[in-house]
Amino acid sequence: MGTVLYIQVSPRPESASTEVARGFLESYRKSHPGDQVRTLDLATAELMEFDAPAAEAKYAVMGGQEPQDEAGRTWRKVIAVINDLKAADKLVLASPMWNFGIPYRLKQYIDIITQPGLAFKVTPVGEYVGLVTGRPALLILARGGTYPAGTPAAAYDMQRPYLEEILKFIGFKDIKVITVEPTLNEGPQVARKKVEEATVLAKAMAKEF
Repeated sequence: MGTVLYIQVSPRPESASTEVARGFLESYRKSHPGDQVRTLDLATAELMEFDAPAAEAKYAVMGGQEPQDEAGRTWRKVIAVINDLKAADKLVLASPMWNFGIPYRLKQYIDIITQPGLAFKVTPVGEYVGLVTGRPALLILARGGTYPAGTPAAAYDMQRPYLEEILKFIGFKDIKVITVEPTLNEGPQVARKKVEEATVLAKAMAKEF
């Protein structure tokens, strides 16, 4: 029996990323009846603020010290969030592109979990080593336009490259991506076709995930 952590990012129920993710999870539950799927809806989740005490705690840990007082209490909240991720055997993350990047709630979540000693460590020679290892991740990414590699538009894609690199940084090696595009620029008929195609792909991938 395994556990999937599904992180839903969009606040819009009709979001293309969410719709494709629903198709994936429907197929996954059928093909993995013994597994559990936990949903973290970032649009409604009570995410802690990464404020001054949290920053103080982070720098204490980076300096080899134990966070104290309010910083210590805040650090325990950080540990709880990253432990929730580590408790999952698989990760599915569905997100739209906002302003060529990711929604601020997803960035907030990433800022909480990407911590020294918890999600990564630094070796004595200065090498970064991810600590969230041994599990696959699937990114389901929706974008209003298209950003083909080798074109000027590719430079605007700060969604997929960032998410892939941050997951690699904290230890993920098996990262699959389903891209749903364009969902805006070529009209509703094209968008519907792209969502349907991505959903078919997602359902097929779910069986082997």
